[in-house]
Parts: sequence; C-alpha cells; structure tokens
Amino acid sequence: MKSESKPPFIFNSISELHRALGLPKPLHPLVSLVDYSNIKSNTDEIAKGMILNFYKVSYKKSFHGKIKYGQGSYDFDEGGLSFISPNQVISAGENKADYSGYTLLFHPDFIRTYPLGKGIRNYGFFSYSASEALYLSEREKEIIIGIFKNIEHELGLSIDGFSQDIMISQIEQLLHYSNRFYNRQFITRKAAHNDQLTKLERLLSDYFDNQETLLKGLPSVQYLSDQLCVSPRYMSDMLRSLTGQNTQQHIHQKMIEKAKEILSTTDLTVAEIAYQLGFEHPQSFNKIFKRKTNVSPVEFRQSFN
Repeated sequence: MKSESKPPFIFNSISELHRALGLPKPLHPLVSLVDYSNIKSNTDEIAKGMILNFYKVSYKKSFHGKIKYGQGSYDFDEGGLSFISPNQVISAGENKADYSGYTLLFHPDFIRTYPLGKGIRNYGFFSYSASEALYLSEREKEIIIGIFKNIEHELGLSIDGFSQDIMISQIEQLLHYSNRFYNRQFITRKAAHNDQLTKLERLLSDYFDNQETLLKGLPSVQYLSDQLCVSPRYMSDMLRSLTGQNTQQHIHQKMIEKAKEILSTTDLTVAEIAYQLGFEHPQSFNKIFKRKTNVSPVEFRQSFN
C-alpha cells in the first residue's frame, strides 16, 4: 500500500527553524545569518517539504547534483544565490548536494515599517524557481559574501537604536546587487534566452494558427511558462531584457498580428474575429486593438479598401 505523503513542515518564526536545524537561538528574533556548516541536526525529513513564513536568501557554494539551467551549464563555478519569499513550499531534490554557504533569514515584520516592506515585491527574483538561481563570478561572490559578513558583524553587536536601520540597509544593498547581477546573467545567457524566445514565438504562432483560442481563450502567462519550463516572473524578466516587452505584451502583440491578418484577408465581422481570438466580449477586443494600433479594427480594415 502506498504511504501518504506528509504535509510540509511550517515554520512561523526564525527561532523554530533554528531549533529544527540544531542551531543555537538566533541573535535577533527577526533576522539571522546561518552558516550551513553549523547545522547539526539531520535535515532529511524537513527537507522533503517545508514552508517558511519569512524571507530566505541563500548563497550556496555548490549546486552539484541538484540544479541545472535547462540543458546548459552554469555561467560561473563560484556558487550562486537563490531567493525564497514567505509561504513558498521548499523541497530538496532527489540527489544530495553540497550546500556549504550561508542563508540569510529575515521576517516580514523586520522590514514592515520601512520602504523595503512594500518595495520588496519589486524584486522579481523572489518568484523565480530554483533552476533560475543567480550564478556568481568570483568578484560578484566577494561582494555578496562581504555583505553577509557585514550583517553577521552587526548581529554580533548589542542591539541599539541603529541596529535595524543598518541591517536593513545591508539587505537592500544585497538586493540591489542581485538585481544588477541578474541583469548581467540575462546578457551572458543571451544565446540560451534567444532560443527560449524562438520557442515562445513558435508556441504562440501555433496556438493562434490552430485556433486554440476558440476553446481556451487567449494563452495565459502561466500556460506559456509551463510550456517553456520556466517560472512566469523569470520568463517576463527574460523577455523584457531581450525585447523590452513582458510576456503579456508578447501575447497581445501576437494576437494583434493575427487579428490584422484576419481583418485583411476575410469578411468575418469584428465580433466573429473577437470570438475566434478568444474574447467573450467584442468590446474588449476593440479596446486592446485600438490601444495597440491607434485605430479600431473597422478603421484598420477600411484602410485596405
């Protein structure tokens, strides 16, 4: 008889996670820097699935045996960063990996009253999957480790009125550098990303040419990311780095191209075209078409007569 899978372990506080990992109590209840080499307990059980109700930024010196980028190799061999936001399910892969490195943990309450409390949602890499980790050069690694060391030093001091300001400024610096390094990674992986763009264009063309819109409506960002085996946010950021447009804009662009083709080569009414392209209401189709082309579907058709 097949055993039922166990629900993930839920950790509401950093202190709870420290206890589970066999670590001493955190120096601060809302922020902690963990050295993987200090983990004493057997983590095999909780690694099968856990949910953290706080942020996790991990630098791992090696992803050996666990994570690949598609069918390609890493940009660098100096390890990389991964980012987890609250309430995401974390699970280990099937293969063991060398996880020497650091993990920065900070609770949403730690940043809530600061601009970062709202601004952190703008750092899209917290929504990337593990296979979309940030791989670092030697110089980039030194910068990231330097920030971790600064946070570690501050945690070792007595808490005073400046402690939170200083540590949040270090976290913001870490996120700013991560943004910069991800932009570099999009550039260094341009060939691989161009392949993804080609696949996306082919996928969209087939979707509209086969009139799948009649049954399924317009393709969603989630549908396309599933087909390309990337996370929705990573796909949009990747496309924006290559073309200046996110995934939703690509979908609309392809829909407009198909609409123009139908308008110029058939006698279908605008309502019929809208329905064929997956719109329940022609008004919605008219609105998007005019916003993208500065003319209505009827005006576009009349331009051919």
